[in-house]
Amino acid sequence: MDNNKIALEEGDFYVNEQGYRVFTEQYHLKRGYCCKNGCKHCAYGYDKKTDTFK
Repeated sequence: MDNNKIALEEGDFYVNEQGYRVFTEQYHLKRGYCCKNGCKHCAYGYDKKTDTFK
């Protein structure tokens, strides 16, 4: 088992209309860092367009 994997819990994601898994702010906080991918629910305030944190 990969020790870097985060166990998913209720509230960590939802499935959007297109069938994609969308991670929530709860999940991002649990992960503990910003991936700088411009996530919809970024808990760290990252703006991919400006490459800055708000």
